[in-house]
Amino acid sequence: MCSIHWEPNMALGLVRQTISSIIGRSIRRHCRAFDEATKQPRASQDQVLERIVKGHLDTGFGHDHGFGSIRNARDFRRLVPVAPYEYLEPYINRVASGDYGALLKDRSVHMFAVTSGTTAARKLIPVTSSYVEDYKRGWNVWGLKAYADHPECALRPIVQLAGNWQEFHTAGGIPCGSVSGLTAAVQKRIVRFLYCVPASVSCIKDPVAKNYLVLRLSLPRDVGTIVTANPSTLINLARAGDQDKEHLLRDLYDGTLSRHVEIPETIRQSLAKMIRKRHRRRAAELEQIVRRTGHLYPGDYWNQGCIVGTWTGGSMSLYLRMFPRYFGDAYIRDIGLLASEGRMTIPVDDCTPSGVLDITSHYFEFMPESEAVSKHPLTVSAEEVEEGRNYFILPTTAYGLYRYHICDLVRVTGFYNRTPLVEFLNKGAYFANLTGEKLSEHHVTGAMRDVLAALNQTLTTYGVAPCWNEDLPYYGLFIERGELSSPQHGLRLATALDRRLRQLNVEYDCKRASSRLGPIRLNIVANGAWHQWDVQRLKRSGGAWEQYKHPFLLPDPSFANSIVVEDELTPSQMVQETQDSASELALGER
Repeated sequence: MCSIHWEPNMALGLVRQTISSIIGRSIRRHCRAFDEATKQPRASQDQVLERIVKGHLDTGFGHDHGFGSIRNARDFRRLVPVAPYEYLEPYINRVASGDYGALLKDRSVHMFAVTSGTTAARKLIPVTSSYVEDYKRGWNVWGLKAYADHPECALRPIVQLAGNWQEFHTAGGIPCGSVSGLTAAVQKRIVRFLYCVPASVSCIKDPVAKNYLVLRLSLPRDVGTIVTANPSTLINLARAGDQDKEHLLRDLYDGTLSRHVEIPETIRQSLAKMIRKRHRRRAAELEQIVRRTGHLYPGDYWNQGCIVGTWTGGSMSLYLRMFPRYFGDAYIRDIGLLASEGRMTIPVDDCTPSGVLDITSHYFEFMPESEAVSKHPLTVSAEEVEEGRNYFILPTTAYGLYRYHICDLVRVTGFYNRTPLVEFLNKGAYFANLTGEKLSEHHVTGAMRDVLAALNQTLTTYGVAPCWNEDLPYYGLFIERGELSSPQHGLRLATALDRRLRQLNVEYDCKRASSRLGPIRLNIVANGAWHQWDVQRLKRSGGAWEQYKHPFLLPDPSFANSIVVEDELTPSQMVQETQDSASELALGER
């Protein structure tokens, strides 16, 4: 690696000192309060639940669920059911129409955080002032813990890849999108100095253009932290920098922004002052790296020690094998169990997906994995969980989520003081989540139903499964040869299914659009293969054949190894079929 010595000027040092003085005291106070709370999880959680219930007594949800008679956690569990998003949806729809009191004590909503639901509908999570406070507090604790372990990274520039918080608006005019974009937009001016990428960049839809601009703005700086939830985003960013290194080096040298990427003119103009500064010495240093190594990766140009904050648990761990190639010896720290619904854990160590339960922000219950099929599931509190056991985590928040079944299966891996350390495993039995797409069996079966109806076809048995590939992961559609009149028939099904899933699941569409997922491939298996697979699965589970349900979504990325595939048709063989099916199907109008 090339060792580059950076000389911070006096102005830069003064700004960092000011940030540390003004912001640091508040963050350290939050961190001390969090550590104290973890020593008494029951008392801390009782206080959080009392605050949430009392604050929402006069809401529509509070009236409907007898909040006035709730005195303790036992009452709360008796009066409020464990429920998914669909149970809350009528209240959230009222909020979206301007009736904030239906669910919230806050009489304003900054935005709705958007994520895909277990059904075809997109979920809207109200982002209130309470949401933002909880969100920032969790990040502050995470950051202080990370910088305490790696002080050389503190107060150095930060690369954060945020989403668009104004992707669309409700009928009442409330923005909907990614909460990371909102927090980037409302940062204090003095803190914004540390961030390489202005909030406006989050509005760029084209992932190629967005990656290019992120690198163009951050390559000149001594980056100490890179943060984004999905590790596939980081791999794509690293590859983009190498593929576009000639354009990037030329732009750095000349103080320009290449026209080979489609960046909106309004954003180009807003960044003109930042862009026009020439970085000739930096361009020369990077050019030397390319000559020596033949590539340009983050591990080459941010090599003084850098924290990479991203998900590492569940299927995300597949990407970690590629990190040394692209990011060198960077410190990898999981950002925690963090979703549109809120933060649930705060990791305090490198190289582990386990994090401390965020007990100062939300009230948590845990449903044992065995209770998943119960109509009235039993739950335990944070102090009652057992190390080594799996649970579904159920948050109750100050912004309208109550005993919320987010379908995240977690494992308790230990304790921090007396508070559980929790590791994300997967999205439950009916989800696949290879790159963050959160694909449910409901999505798959609904999409296939629509495709078969549009094509006037029938299909007896099939399966869809994630398939790991370091260059481009994808989903496979596994169909027996006897079900297909020809391979082209199967290709039409696969390409049409891919298109319909993109329409039904916003997360899947996002990962496909940004080239983090490839198109669905057709995998042809032998006649009778599915029956044999079902028999073996039933034998392992010990159930009765009469009650057996064939799974149409197989979440395990290694599934393809459990069934003999006679032929796989690759994306290059599907191009013409995609064009044909586009003219043949009008699924977008359904």
